[in-house]
Amino acid sequence: MRNIIALVLTFGAASPALAAGGPFFSLHNTNFVVLLAFLLFIGVLVYLKVPGKLGGMLDGRAEGIKSELDEARALREEAQTILASYERKHKEVQEQADRIVSTAREEAAQAAEKAKEDLKLSIVRRLAAAEDQIASAEASAVKEVRDQAVLIAIAASREVIGKQMTAADGNKLIDSAIAEVDAKLH
Repeated sequence: MRNIIALVLTFGAASPALAAGGPFFSLHNTNFVVLLAFLLFIGVLVYLKVPGKLGGMLDGRAEGIKSELDEARALREEAQTILASYERKHKEVQEQADRIVSTAREEAAQAAEKAKEDLKLSIVRRLAAAEDQIASAEASAVKEVRDQAVLIAIAASREVIGKQMTAADGNKLIDSAIAEVDAKLH
């Protein structure tokens, strides 16, 4: 209320109506009529308690803004809590992923070592098998050479014996061979 009175006095004191000539407090002076109308308007506003209602509306608006700010703070704190939770979970997931990668690398290194060992064993087995095949082939070749030498020796001795031996000598040899075989079998 004090503000309104101070406003009216300031308005009235600095009015251009005071600079005009003639009596100011006359209904013929338009400045005075406007001042009266203005004061009447202000009075009606005060009588109808418009300043209180405006103050109440402003207070209600301030309360609404305050509640919205409180809600925004609460939402911000909740968002920060959720963000911290997600960051913590992200960190845990990252650590777990790092452990998985580390374990996979270790397992891969172990698998590579095992593969190297298996390869070495496979090479040793193949070398042994190849050496066995070589020895077998060598033994087979030696046997074939001996068999061939025996056949050649038999053929040569048949030829030599056939030329030098007579039928009676051949029959004696056959009989002695039969007797020798009979003695060895019984």
